[in-house]
Order: sequence, then C-alpha cells, then structure tokens
Amino acid sequence: MADPRMDECEELLAAWQEHREALRRAFGGLSEEQARSAPSVSTLSLASLLIHAVRGEPAWIPVIAGRGADWLQRDGQAEFEVPATGTVTGLLAEHARVGADVAQAVRAVKDFDERVPMPKTPWGPQDEPRTVRWILLHLIGEAARHAGHADLIRESLDGANAFDLQQAAPDA
Repeated sequence: MADPRMDECEELLAAWQEHREALRRAFGGLSEEQARSAPSVSTLSLASLLIHAVRGEPAWIPVIAGRGADWLQRDGQAEFEVPATGTVTGLLAEHARVGADVAQAVRAVKDFDERVPMPKTPWGPQDEPRTVRWILLHLIGEAARHAGHADLIRESLDGANAFDLQQAAPDA
C-alpha cells in the first residue's frame, strides 16, 4: 500500500510495484513445469506473463525520456513466448532488474505533466503525445491486469489464491 506521505512519483511507483509483486508471488512454491503450464482455456502461463512484463516494461524507458520508440517491429504474441532455455528463477531476477531500471527512469523525470511522443503501436493512441503520468498509470493498469491473470492461472494450478499467497510470502 502506498504511504500517504510520499510524493506523486513515489506513490505511482509504489502502486505499480504492488501489482508487480502480486505477479511475482504467484510463483511461490511452484515447480518450473507448473510455472510454464497453461492450465486454463487461455494460452497464458505464469511464465509467459512474466516474460511479457520483462520485455514490455523496459520498452517504456525511452518513451518516458522523450525519445519515443517504434514498436511496430515487435510481434505482440512473441512477447509472451517463454524461451526453452533459462529458468523461472532467472526470469524473476530479470523482472526485478527491469523494475529497478524503469523506476530509475521515472525518478529522473522532472515534470509528470510533460507530454512525450507515443510509440506507433497497433493498440495505442496514434500521433497523440501523452503525459509521463499517463504512461505510469498505463504501466500500473498493465501490471494489475497481469496480476489478475496470474491469480486465475495460479488458482487453476493448485487452488492457491492471492490472499493465500500474500500470507505465505516471506515479507508478509
């Protein structure tokens, strides 16, 4: 929960981090095989959600810095493909690193009302600059969506729900 004494930057980052941590908690106690499995009608697995965050979140760093980005080259479905090599433990470490990198870029912003050019994407606003604040709110929404998907996937795997996982977390 965000500390009410925080400034806007830290409040937004705390809200984003809260949802990112919920995604990470969904992996608690699972095997590599379970983390990579898709136990529902969706093709998503916990690992595919994590790799999507690892690939997608840092793509916002140049946008936040006002340098723009061209995401038309990127294949949206490929963003969810988990490489056969590597481990979930490695992905979780990369997720932590990416989170620190994005947070550092956000903290470098002096004015959250600054409008920055948006990347050309099939899913986003076209030719319409957005504020850095809007980008952070978008990141929070995406992280919350991923955490919700993770809750459903995890519950489909072994019945554990978000509350169980939060209480079982080492920092609970």
